[in-house]
Amino acid sequence: MPAPQSPDRPGPDDTGDMPATILVDADACPVKDEIYRVAERHGAHVRVVSNDIFRVPVSERVKRVVVSDGFDAADDWIADNASSRTVVITADILLAERCLKEGAQVLAHNGKPFDAASIGGAVATRAIMADLRAGMDGIGGGPPPFSKADRSRFLQALDKVLTAMARKG
Repeated sequence: MPAPQSPDRPGPDDTGDMPATILVDADACPVKDEIYRVAERHGAHVRVVSNDIFRVPVSERVKRVVVSDGFDAADDWIADNASSRTVVITADILLAERCLKEGAQVLAHNGKPFDAASIGGAVATRAIMADLRAGMDGIGGGPPPFSKADRSRFLQALDKVLTAMARKG
C-alpha cells in the first residue's frame, strides 16, 4: 500500500484535482498580503515558511510553517515540499534553483520569474557579485528599493502562473 501524501506535496497520480500551493520564503517578503489575496481568488493554499512567527490570515488555506533557526532550515523545508503543483515566492537565487529542479514555478518578490533558461545566469551573477562585494571591504549596495511597479508586476505574474496551473489541471 503506498504511503499517504502530504497535503502540500501531491503524488504523481493526483495532481489534477489538487489546488496549487504557494510556498512563501517569508523572511523579508514584501508581498505577503498580495499573495493571500491572489491565492484566495484562485483557491490556492499558502504556506508561509520562516524561522520566526509571522501573523497570517485566519483561513483554512493559509498555514504558518515555523522551522528551526538552523542555517537554511526554511529553504530546506521549501525545497523539500516543492513540486509541479507549487509556486515558490523567494528572492533567494539558490533556493529558486533547488525548487526549479523539483518542478515548481518560482517568482521573485518583484514578479520576475526564475526558470530553466534564466537560473544559470542568475546563479553566476550572484557569485560574481558576492566576489565583488568581498573585495570592497564593506562597501556595497543592494537591490533597488521595492516599488509600486514591482508590486504590480508581482500581482500580475502570480495571477498568470496560477491561471496557467489551473488550465493544466
